[in-house]
Amino acid sequence: MEEMNKKPHVEGGDKEILYSKAIKAGKRIYYLDVKKNLKEDLFLAITESKKVQPRDGTQISFEKHKIFLYKEDFEKFMDGMNDVINYIKQQKADTKKLTSEPEEEENAGDIKLDIEF
Repeated sequence: MEEMNKKPHVEGGDKEILYSKAIKAGKRIYYLDVKKNLKEDLFLAITESKKVQPRDGTQISFEKHKIFLYKEDFEKFMDGMNDVINYIKQQKADTKKLTSEPEEEENAGDIKLDIEF
């Protein structure tokens, strides 16, 4: 993922962007914007912007989805985010273990007999 910074600006006149980080990830760009509302409260606006190119060759557009996260929810959100990320990493590790080929034993061509008398 490639990260980009945006300069602070006012969007729509009522939500000032104080700090912003843009993260390029393939066809998507994630914007993490710290904003201030009219009551001077800070919050995080997370925007996913995805390039959409219709098959009929008409004009390219961008599909956007937004999430607003307020400071009183940051800790719970991060706990949940870390939990699901760790779950995904563990599933990926478990899948890798299952799909990897077993190591060949030494002397694999030898015939082994287990005989009890």
